[in-house]
Amino acid sequence: MAIQGRIPVSFGDVFPHGVYATGPAEPLTNFETKRQETDKETGLPVWVVDVYDADPDANHKASAIKVKIGAQVCPVVPEPAFGPFRPVEFDGLTVTPYIEESGRMPNGDPRVRVAYSFRARAVRAPGGKGAARPASAKDAA
Repeated sequence: MAIQGRIPVSFGDVFPHGVYATGPAEPLTNFETKRQETDKETGLPVWVVDVYDADPDANHKASAIKVKIGAQVCPVVPEPAFGPFRPVEFDGLTVTPYIEESGRMPNGDPRVRVAYSFRARAVRAPGGKGAARPASAKDAA
C-alpha cells in the first residue's frame, strides 16, 4: 500500500466549519513514564490542543478532538474570542486512522470503530492573522 502512517490533509477539508481551542496547549504525558511524549518521527516534545469542531452536523462526542503538535517549545494558541473559545487553524495537519475498541457487543464480539489521530506542525489564528508564536522564556515564567 502506498499510504502508510500519517496522511497529509487540508485543514479546510477536515474542518470546513472551523474549530475552537478550549484552552492552552498542554504537554502530552506518557502515563507509564510520567514524562512528556516525544514524536517518533521528529524527536520533538509533543503538545496537545483540545478543540471543538464547529460542524453543526457532528454529534457532541465526535466534536471534541485532540490535536497533537510536535514542537520544541509549547505552542501558544490565540486569545479567547468569546468565553473560553479560541478560533484556531492548524498548519501541516495530518490524520492517522486507527481501530478503537470500546467494550463488547451483546454477543461478546468487540465493539470497534474507526477513529482518527490528528497531528499538526503549528497552531494559529484563522486566516493567517496573528500566527502563533513560540512561547518565550518570559511566557513560561
